[in-house]
Amino acid sequence: MHILGIIPARYGSSRFPGKPLISLKGKTMIQRVVEGASKASLLTDLIVATDDQRIADEVTRFGGKVIMTDSKHPTGTDRCAEVLRNLTEHYDVVINIQGDEPLVDARQLDQLLQAFTNPEVQIATLASRKIEMEDILNPNRIKLVIDKDHRALYFSRSPIPNFASAKSKPMEIYPFLRHIGLYAYRSEVLLQLNGLEETQLEKIESLEQLRWLYNGYSIQVVETEIETPNIDTPEDVEKVMRLL
Repeated sequence: MHILGIIPARYGSSRFPGKPLISLKGKTMIQRVVEGASKASLLTDLIVATDDQRIADEVTRFGGKVIMTDSKHPTGTDRCAEVLRNLTEHYDVVINIQGDEPLVDARQLDQLLQAFTNPEVQIATLASRKIEMEDILNPNRIKLVIDKDHRALYFSRSPIPNFASAKSKPMEIYPFLRHIGLYAYRSEVLLQLNGLEETQLEKIESLEQLRWLYNGYSIQVVETEIETPNIDTPEDVEKVMRLL
């Protein structure tokens, strides 16, 4: 398979403007993400997709590939679709790599991409059994439930499954799953997703993937024990610095 890795990188983050260009022990965050992701054995190419010339200049400086994209994309998925649509090369699969994870683990990317050896997989994402009750109750931690073939049934910010009627401790009777927001798509599916209209379901949960489920797409869930911290706010920088 020919697999394209795309790293969406925006300068204008509401929580942390300019974060792709912050210095982390001598390297910018975007450089660390590119260098980490490039170690994935299943990637054919790796491109940064940005709407900011400062980020593009930085990627060019350290020898990475970069493409300028529209500044009005509401999601990273839309930015990835634009990149794919404008390339002349053919790719079977596209993986959307988080641009705020400077400790990205290439093994995690390869785990996810292995799902596409099954020709029926349209979209794949990651989940972890490493979850505490605090996570289950936290609306910023996304939970999901799967079917017998490890396909997603639903994602939610609420505790799912609901345990109001549980006769014992919920975590003793059900293996709760926490979503890890890394996605890969068949190329033709990615372009189709880009044309879907926003749904009421995703609006109320603020979860884009519910649009895909609502429209009948299948999301394969790959379980992993590998996790890397992201930098969402300035307060997250210190915890990452300790791990570098």
